[in-house]
Amino acid sequence: MPTRWCGPRRCHLLLTASFVLIQAPVREACTQPGPISASVLREVEVPDRALRRRSGDLSPASEQGGAQLPPPPGAAGNWFGLKQWLAQAGVGLSGRYVSEAAWNPTGGQRHDVTEAGQVDLGLHLDLGRIAHTDGTFQATITSRRGHQLDRRAGLGTLQEVQEIYGRGQTWRLTQFWYEQRLLSGTVDLRAGRTSPGEDFAAFSCSFQNLSFCGSQPGNVAGAYWYNWPISQWGARLRVSSTRAYVQIAVFEENPRNLEKGFSLGHFGGATGALIPAEVGVTTGRKEGGPVGSYKVGAWLSTSDKPDLYYDRDRQPQVLTRQPALLHRAGYGFWINAQQQLTGRSAAGESVSGLTVFLNATITDRRTSLIDNQVAVGVFEKRILPWFTDDVLGFGVVRTHVAGRVGRLERLKGKEKQSAEYGAELYYGFHPFGWLEVRPNLQWIHHAGGFRSAREVGVIGLKSAVRL
Repeated sequence: MPTRWCGPRRCHLLLTASFVLIQAPVREACTQPGPISASVLREVEVPDRALRRRSGDLSPASEQGGAQLPPPPGAAGNWFGLKQWLAQAGVGLSGRYVSEAAWNPTGGQRHDVTEAGQVDLGLHLDLGRIAHTDGTFQATITSRRGHQLDRRAGLGTLQEVQEIYGRGQTWRLTQFWYEQRLLSGTVDLRAGRTSPGEDFAAFSCSFQNLSFCGSQPGNVAGAYWYNWPISQWGARLRVSSTRAYVQIAVFEENPRNLEKGFSLGHFGGATGALIPAEVGVTTGRKEGGPVGSYKVGAWLSTSDKPDLYYDRDRQPQVLTRQPALLHRAGYGFWINAQQQLTGRSAAGESVSGLTVFLNATITDRRTSLIDNQVAVGVFEKRILPWFTDDVLGFGVVRTHVAGRVGRLERLKGKEKQSAEYGAELYYGFHPFGWLEVRPNLQWIHHAGGFRSAREVGVIGLKSAVRL
């Protein structure tokens, strides 16, 4: 059952504000903020910056929820030196609460204000320090709570305006994997409870709209590609050089992973396997110069998938009422590109200036409600010198509904769905090293892909407290 810390939404917002104010004096006890590229708004999953660079994600805030060594400063300070002591022993602990509030002044069936959030607690073990082997263990549990504006206000959007809400309001085992690096890091093996979005089509979760958050294939083919916080049994192999890598993985497809309630994993109910593969290169050989990341990938899903339009006799299912035609597999492709144009870089990541990005995904139009999505945007970092790690982000996106869905709706005498267009503008800054605040504005045109839909405007606030 969802956990409600306070019944009325206004009461919860007051409690959240009170928590931030009460914790403010702790700032003097905290250590200084870490490197400029570090962020507390991370939700998907790589425990350190080196792994993040190998995934090709150079955007300002990774969605990773893993612990780091040394641990970043939190609202509770250094735990009287315990964090540093554990880090020297190869143990990293993390805790964080992410909140997303949203209000729709225009669009939808009614005006409303909602807030949704997530707690994640992580354990990171550096086996190099513990057992003198080049390995890593990561475990993370998460819990989501709150309410979704799309549903409460009847926005009718294809992509959520509060990405943190999805996949059930419950505790989950989100990460439980071991990674072994061989041949001086050239070969990298990972196995356990994980998700494809940790490594494939990896992208930050700086924005609040789901269209720009995380691994894009999971946002458009979410019926079987499960992003954070859902985990599944899987194994990934990566072979890399200084500037390029190739990787492939196999993940279990099991609808039981979507069930509410904490579980260490299911050993029955699998319907097939998800097999993604990716090739990536990074640019920028001059220290401090512009850096870039370019990735292409594809996936194959082996589970049976019903056709959106045809029955088993290849007639319109809505007319015959016969079982849907089953396809033995599903597939898709993606392209991710990020390029820094101005400013400085350090350790392979941009730390200031302008960076542009492109994310594009094409799915199986026979079986996927959304058959393609294209998002483009920019990040401008270090705008105001008195804030640490501030960033301005802007993105626009087109999400297209499969043509077979439109044909089906015409037969039903309903309005045809086509494409939904969206945009988001945010500014993120750190009032304290342990707190990040990101007010944002969102706009959705043709919500749900319906031309008759009203324009939807959303004012949002994404914030994160690191413990």
